[in-house]
Amino acid sequence: MVVHMKTTLSISDATMARLKQEAVRQGRTMSELVEAALRAHLERHDEPPELPPLPMFRTGGARVNLANRDSLYDVMER
Repeated sequence: MVVHMKTTLSISDATMARLKQEAVRQGRTMSELVEAALRAHLERHDEPPELPPLPMFRTGGARVNLANRDSLYDVMER
């Protein structure tokens, strides 16, 4: 069972005119178009945004072998 809710939205005259034209062109109702657009918008925002790659830095190489505890302590004491 599909439940529909009636609501009131404020839409500019220009947008409403374009919506009516598109509904006629597609042979669909304005409600169908608005619902499809809202659903697509909401689903697109459910996905996490693509993050830019992390920066890479040149560190000059390792200063100490972490597997060697004594050399690690020597570096930490400096």
